Amino acid sequence: MAAASVVATSWLLLVAAPEARPWVQMRGIYGGAPREMVAGGRLIEQGVNAIFVGAGGINDALVEWAAEQGVALYAEFNTLHVAGYLKEHPDAEPVGTDGLPCPPPEGWQGVAPAHEGYRHWRMDELRKLVTRYPIAGVWLDYHHSHASWERDVPVMPDTGFEPYSLKLFQEQTGIMLPDEPVPALARRLLTEHRERWIQWRCDLLTDWVREIREILDAARPGLLLGTFHCPWTDTDYDGALRDKLHLDLKAQARYLDVFSPMPYHARFGHAADPAWISRQVTWLGNHLGIRGEPGERHRIWPIVQLADWGEPVPVAQVTEVLDHGSRRPATGVMVFNWGWLAKQPEKLPPLRVFYLAIAP
Repeated sequence: MAAASVVATSWLLLVAAPEARPWVQMRGIYGGAPREMVAGGRLIEQGVNAIFVGAGGINDALVEWAAEQGVALYAEFNTLHVAGYLKEHPDAEPVGTDGLPCPPPEGWQGVAPAHEGYRHWRMDELRKLVTRYPIAGVWLDYHHSHASWERDVPVMPDTGFEPYSLKLFQEQTGIMLPDEPVPALARRLLTEHRERWIQWRCDLLTDWVREIREILDAARPGLLLGTFHCPWTDTDYDGALRDKLHLDLKAQARYLDVFSPMPYHARFGHAADPAWISRQVTWLGNHLGIRGEPGERHRIWPIVQLADWGEPVPVAQVTEVLDHGSRRPATGVMVFNWGWLAKQPEKLPPLRVFYLAIAP
């Protein structure tokens, strides 16, 4: 027996494949075109039916390849993290409580969501993308305030104190601020006007989603709109999901079709507890009223960690991670991420076994 056959047979013996999960509509891979998974057949025959690729990587050849492979192609669209824009537009840098541009926490450089020029540019880029390519949907990425939360100890500075943001806050809320230096205004907004300030920041990000929805509907009606977002509950880190990252998921649900929380268990300090994944997804379903039943408008498609990032994910944990990521209310699951998984081929057999087993 060839070595490859021995390895495959060993995995079939070691991995207890689950029964079919007909409620799981999407079995995806994030982070590129997994061409290495295809060996003389098609990707759909490996159990995969969707791939998620950064908008900059979408081209005619990839669209054609995805169609040949029988998989849906989704574009990841960066909203508030295109740091290159700041080289010519430094006024778009998020300003902190000291009145100065806030350094990028752990290297994650955000952009001020109230900067009109930046917003117009991103919307124009999105319009070009969905007009040019027949993709199946768009997934928002880094759609939150300036922060580094993809780690076990998040860094979430208070920002948003740019002159134009303070002006817009006053215009839209009717709350007039005194003529004070930024540090004094920041203290006032984070104490006296704290609730109104946080809600306004949430509303600002929600309004981005509204405009994005309008662009998709005008260009390609029926295109799915999803979002990759922080997997925390509303009480984790003292309510930071809303109070620091400014994510009002219930408000965004008016415009979104799919929520893709990012419960990277190993990266986030839960390396020995893959069940944390399904706990977070269960909370999200309860929070949004999503049960994972046929006919629901909203869906939850988590993206789960198989590749090593910080803490490693052992091969023996692959099936358990996928199991927890595909439990209701989830109706889809995708893995993070192909760029690194391609260098860890030992994780691909259990991935294939699982995806093929749960396929209807």
